[in-house]
Parts: sequence; C-alpha cells; structure tokens
Amino acid sequence: MRYTKRGPLRFTSHRDFARAFERAIHRAGVPIAYSQGFSPHPKVSYASAAPTGVASEAEYLEIGLREPVDLNDLMRALDAALSPGLDVVEAVESPGGSLADRIDAGRWRVELPGLADDVLRLAVEAFVAADEVMIERLTKQGMRTVDVRAAVVSAVAVPAPTGVGVVPCAILDLVVRQVSPTVRPDDVLAGLRVVADLEPPAPPRATRLAQGLLTTQGEILDPFAADRPTAIGAPSA
Repeated sequence: MRYTKRGPLRFTSHRDFARAFERAIHRAGVPIAYSQGFSPHPKVSYASAAPTGVASEAEYLEIGLREPVDLNDLMRALDAALSPGLDVVEAVESPGGSLADRIDAGRWRVELPGLADDVLRLAVEAFVAADEVMIERLTKQGMRTVDVRAAVVSAVAVPAPTGVGVVPCAILDLVVRQVSPTVRPDDVLAGLRVVADLEPPAPPRATRLAQGLLTTQGEILDPFAADRPTAIGAPSA
C-alpha cells in the first residue's frame, strides 16, 4: 500500500502511525495474518518511514492477510479508519518478494521560506562540487560523522513562484539514496551550512514526493509500476 502524511499529521512519529494503523486494521475488520510464537503480532512491514515533522506523498507498507480481499474495499475501509492526513491512496496485490527490495532512493522537495533563489543556488553549486561534505549526526549509537554528499544523487535549486504578495521561498529538489545511517533533508541542509554557511531564516518544509529504485539515468522507478494493472488508487507521484 501507498499512504500519505499531510498537513498537521506530518508530525506523527512512525511509532504513532504504526499504532494508529494497527487500530485501523481492527476497526476496519481486515483479516490480518499474525506471526507465530508466544507473542503473535500483525504481519505489517514498513518501508523506509519518513522522519517526524516531514510530509510525504509516498510512504509504503505491506501487510499479510489470512484470505483474499477486494482491494478497493480494503483501501476504502482502512482510509476511513485513519485520521484525515493519513490517507491510503493505493493498494496492489504483491507478486512476492520484499517491498523493501523495490526501494533504494527517494525524491524530496524542501521549501525554504524567506530565502532568495540565488542564495540557495550558489549554496547548492558548492555542495554538488564538493567531493565530500561531512556533518555531525546523532544516531542510536551516539554522535557520528556522516558524509551526506555521498548519498545525494542530485540537488537542484528550483525557481519558486513569483508575483505580487508572494513571500520569497527558495525550493530545493533532492534525490537521495537510502544508505545507513539514513541521510534526511535536514542532514543535507546541515551540509549546505558546512559548505556555504547557509542559514535559512525560517524552518524548512520538507515533503517526500516519491520512492523507488534508482535508474542509471537518475530517475526513480515506481515500486508498483509492474503491478499497476491490478492496482487500486491513483498513480504515485
């Protein structure tokens, strides 16, 4: 399934979403399969959940069922059981294998209110030109030094809308590989601070637009592309 995190629900942590989704499964009467053992739990697997505070149009999960269901009914029931902003937008029957094997990169849009386009463009040029960009990052294992440049496939300063009354807002388009530890949009902004002393005047707004397999041309393949004839819902972004 593909689901979204929009509006205020972008502040939902992955743990909170997982709890909400399990409650939605029970409310919707989904014939969910359970693991074996002393403490069975629903068969739900998440693929690269977005960080808390980040919006997303392309979050993915897979569930195991005890019996076949109508995908349209399943998607509608789960979506109705979740809060608005956490929206199930597409479902497909898995042909087998792991969903995680279909995802190794993501595309992000980072809005930087109050920042001029040319300032971001110069910072991005310095970032892209660097062989490596090292930042300090707090992980579960403590502070680590991470090369964020190595994970960034492309970084482009996109012209923002202009017009009377429009507040200046630079936009950063990113394609980032999934590596360990994960490189997030705020890590890339930290890298821009290192190479160009970039300090956005207001909190950034990040949205994940797509996830999938990265091609040699730098494009991201939709995880559901091969199965779309049997998919229910809108095509992914």
